[in-house]
Amino acid sequence: MTITLPAGLTAETRTLSGWGRTNPVSAQVVQPSSVEQLQELIRGAPPRSLIARGLGRSYGDAAQLKDGTVIELPAFDRIDLDPGSGTVTAGAGVSLDQILRVIVPAGFFLPVTPGTRNVTVGGAIAADVHGKNHHVDGSFGNHVQRLLLVDGSGTLRELTPSGRGSFDEAEFFWATVGGMGLTGVIVEATFSLIPITSSLISVDTTRYCDLESLMAAMVEADAKYRYSVAWVDSLDPKGRGVLTCGDHAPAEALPKSQQSDPLYYDPKALASAPPFLPGGLLNKFTVRAFNEAWYRKAPKHRVGELQAIAPFFHPLDGVQDWNRIYGPAGFLQYQFAVPNEAAHLVQRTLEALRQVGAPSFLTVLKRFGPSNPAPLSFPIPGWTLAADVPAAVPGLLEVLNQIDEEVAAAGGRLYLAKDSRQSARMMKNSYARLYDWEQSVALINQTPKTFSDIAERLFNVPMA
Repeated sequence: MTITLPAGLTAETRTLSGWGRTNPVSAQVVQPSSVEQLQELIRGAPPRSLIARGLGRSYGDAAQLKDGTVIELPAFDRIDLDPGSGTVTAGAGVSLDQILRVIVPAGFFLPVTPGTRNVTVGGAIAADVHGKNHHVDGSFGNHVQRLLLVDGSGTLRELTPSGRGSFDEAEFFWATVGGMGLTGVIVEATFSLIPITSSLISVDTTRYCDLESLMAAMVEADAKYRYSVAWVDSLDPKGRGVLTCGDHAPAEALPKSQQSDPLYYDPKALASAPPFLPGGLLNKFTVRAFNEAWYRKAPKHRVGELQAIAPFFHPLDGVQDWNRIYGPAGFLQYQFAVPNEAAHLVQRTLEALRQVGAPSFLTVLKRFGPSNPAPLSFPIPGWTLAADVPAAVPGLLEVLNQIDEEVAAAGGRLYLAKDSRQSARMMKNSYARLYDWEQSVALINQTPKTFSDIAERLFNVPMA
């Protein structure tokens, strides 16, 4: 779809895909240099013609639009820390990595961080990302105090969670949080931070020989730790795993050698995956060997280990382009959330993936606390399991389709930021407030312009 570009704005045709590298498309990419130029672009665009894109870390097709126009926002790079209020105001194109480099030395941490710091502020809000602390602090949208968004008419709107007396504005705010960029283009946000006195995390690590004891320990950890996450050996029939819990270490707990600079922060990527790897590199034999080594290297029980922010929160960021290890066919991440009473689906899913021969070396289990008001926000109280598997495994899609049905029947759902293959029927059956969200988009944003491949696949979004 051809769009007439504003004066001074140029476009580049590029091949884009999600982090899983499974559905590449061709699109026209533009990078507006100002809010005014972005507004002009949106005003002149037809419906279903635009989508904003951050750093491409959605695993599927959420930040791409086949033959459409994709908006990148590197020029929206403001970072304004207000230590007095404990907030930061940042442009939508700013990465969490950039923000951490400003706020950590100043004694603050992100309220929520996903498993990678290579996510933009706009993307974090659009996906309503969660982290290891959802059971305590909720998801990213819980901490956003205001955001600026250009809607489909090209109007710059300031939105807040309460609407400042306007119900419509509050409704539009929560439709935007978790709305996958389909309510307009976020340009800026202000959100609260966590005060810290050191850049280290005090970590407790314990190995468990089976899934039942691991999950029981995770429930107990809810009341004890701010952060908790479990790695599960997906190929082990008993579901052995490693539980890692922690909190920000106070400066006085640091060794004397580090107390002179307790807020030191300098993360680095250690290596880069080769540009091409054979598709068969990851199989049940190599993953079994990796899982065995990963399990054995973890201590049986260790308390109070001091770890830096990067290895604790963002371990895979230590390897650039790690998604290449799956080879040219790419990979899927299957991530669901289910209520506590459907905890059996964790074991059920691991068994199903083993039976179909889908090896996962990155299988992560976390706990979720209460949901927020956003209709399309992913977390619900209970459990979330995420497994990365090579996309080319024979029979994989059929197995996942079956698990989809069981997840939906149990009151669960899939994470839109990770999804690349669920059906519109699954979406409708699992997101109970989807209709409410669609009505908000239709009634509040009278001339919606933003759309994407995931919207084409999953949503019945009313268009002007």
